[in-house]
This record gives sequence, structure tokens and C-alpha cells, in this order.
Amino acid sequence: MWFYNLCMIIYAALIRLAAPFYPKAQLWCAGRKGMYERMRCAIGDDKNIVWIHVASLGDFEQGRPLVDYIKENYPDYKILLTFFSPSGYEVRKDYKNADYVFYIPIDTKRAVRQFLDIVEPKVAIFVKYEFWLNMLLALRERNVRTFIVSAIFRRNSIFFNPFGGIWRKALRSFEMFFVQDEKSKELLAKIGVTNVVVAGDTRFDRVVDVAESGKRVALIEQFKGDKRLFVAGSTWGPDEEILLPLINANPDIKFVIAPHEMEELRIKRLMSEIEGGAVRYTQLPEEGFANKQVLILDTMGLLSRVYGSAEWAYVGGGFGAGIHNTLEAAVYGLPVAFGVKYRKFKEACDLIALGVGRSVKNERELQLWFDELKSDSGYLARLSVIAKVYVGQHCGTTEKVVKTIFSN
Repeated sequence: MWFYNLCMIIYAALIRLAAPFYPKAQLWCAGRKGMYERMRCAIGDDKNIVWIHVASLGDFEQGRPLVDYIKENYPDYKILLTFFSPSGYEVRKDYKNADYVFYIPIDTKRAVRQFLDIVEPKVAIFVKYEFWLNMLLALRERNVRTFIVSAIFRRNSIFFNPFGGIWRKALRSFEMFFVQDEKSKELLAKIGVTNVVVAGDTRFDRVVDVAESGKRVALIEQFKGDKRLFVAGSTWGPDEEILLPLINANPDIKFVIAPHEMEELRIKRLMSEIEGGAVRYTQLPEEGFANKQVLILDTMGLLSRVYGSAEWAYVGGGFGAGIHNTLEAAVYGLPVAFGVKYRKFKEACDLIALGVGRSVKNERELQLWFDELKSDSGYLARLSVIAKVYVGQHCGTTEKVVKTIFSN
């Protein structure tokens, strides 16, 4: 444990050193400066708090259904929402269904104690992957009811490593594990953890809510016009390398590209290499965009609705740490392609098994996949039905989880 504590101290120090040079590190530090005093002022004597923690903006979409459901059905509780990353906090710090929104403190004993002394949560809910050792051990010592939701465990995780004893000890802090699949339950059983419910993934509930709202982005509909639309969401550089040849080979198709990071150099390079013309969402010209083939979605919060205007989708991240949210596209019945690093994501594996998803290694494989779908409308329609049915069959996790927590 001493080594973990040392790592936390070193990590915080490195972030502070990086702050003058990296905007995200600067936000990370600024958001935690004076945080405890701001929390005291905001929370005051309100001690009937449900604390929900997510790491980033992507994980917020997984935790959002929990926030919304508790807010609507358990109004006696106040909801504290915390983030680790600026990518989530800066975008959702004013989220209307959370009573308080803050960063989670760095996971040292002193910081954890200060945080819990102020919050005194009745219930703590962690989403998916968040395992902070000092925080979990402190919650257990204080007898705070603690849960993890939409969790997924893999054989190579530290919990199943011979040297993972301290991490296995931290798992005892959870009153219940709500996991995504049977494999996770089986793995936990092998280390003696049996308080496990296979509940599924709350993201299904979120994407269905968005799709059923029927909201479209007016400018995207105008951009599309009477053409067919391909949306590439959460892309990184390697994704864009294989997308550019596809775009230039299909001048009759409109494309929306939503970069995961709004890096000016990458966006400018994209626009310069697109032969059919490109325009940025935030810089639409007065003359409109009827003669532009590609729209760069250089803003946050619209992508999940933009997919609703499309016929096909590509989801980025598969040539880096892992793909982003394929369900945002599948809920609209879109066949979806992505890179090679998808195996950690159950829904992506499911979509491949159903024929709706396709992993591609290079531009040639992406073009072959697209050509088949573009030329066969019947095939596209069949896949669309399969995708919608798959997403619909996996809804209901949020209600199941919250009712289980609050019925005890």
C-alpha cells in the first residue's frame, strides 16, 4: 500500500509540473484548487447524499441514466457527481440533474478523509472501472454502502494477479457488483467474490433515451440534404488516415467527421486533404455548405444525435487505447466499422457476431465493407433491423440496478 500511496503523490506532483504546458493538466489542477471549501459552501448541512463517480465524459454517458433515474424517483436524496478527468467535468459541471458536481480528490489518505468528512454519503456508486484504493478502504471503514455499476472484469486484470492482494482487499468494500456479463461473474467467483449480479450496461438505456427523443441536429439535416450520410465519430489520427481515401473515393456521399480531440493542426490537415470540400460546424460560411462534401463536427455534445441522420457509421479509437461508444450508432440501426482494438468491449464483439459491426485493419478493408453496404440496400435494411433489436433487448439495466440498491 505504501507504494500505491507514493505513486499517488508522484502522480499529483507530475500533473502540477505539467500544468503550465498542457491545458488538460492545468484544468485538472485548477478544478481541485480550493475544492474542499467550495464543497463545504455548496453542500452545507445536507447529508442525505448519493455520490456517483465517473472518470470522464464517456463514462458520464454510462452513469447519466443512474443520475437521471435517482433524481426522478428518489427526490429525497441529493446527488453528488464527481469526475476524475477535465474532459468530463468541464463539459458537465452544470448538469441539471446533479445537485453538486466536483472533481474526485487525488487518492491519498488525507485527501480522501477531507472529502468524506464533507460529503458523508449515504450511498457511493462507481461506474465501470473506478477502483481507488484509499477511497474504497475509507468507505468501508465508514460503513458507506458502496456499489460498482456496469463493471466488466478480464482475466488479465490485477485483481486476478498473484500480486494483486491489496486490490482484492479493496473489492470487499463493495456491497454489490453489477457487472455486464457472465464472464465477469465467473472470474470474481474464482477469488471468492460472490455478491455479484449480471445486470448489463446502463449505456443501452442512455442511447435509447437519446434515440427515442427524436431530436435531430438541424444543421446536419441541412448539410445532408437529399444525399446519404456517413458519420465517423470520435476519430483519432490513425482513423482519419483510413477514412480520407474512403471519402475521396465516394464524392456522392456526404460525411461528418467528429474528432475526439479538437486539435487545430489535425482539423486543418483534414480539411486540406478532402477533395470534395470541407467545412467546420462552428465556422459555417455565409454562403452555406451545399457544395461541401464533409462537415467537421468541432464541438461537443452533438455526436449521439448526429448518428440519427446517417446510414453508416465508423467509430474511432480502434487503433489506440480502444474504440469509443458503438452503441450511439447502433441504436439508430447503423452498421458500424471500427479499428482492431475492440475486444475489451462486449457490445462491439456482439455487433460483430451479429454482422452489424466490422473490424477493419486498413483503408482497403474499410472500402470493401462500405462498398458492399452502399450497393445493397436490402442488406443494409436487414442489418439495421438487427442492430435496433439488439440494443432494445439490452435495455432496463438502470431500473434494475437502482431498485436493487434502494430496496435494501
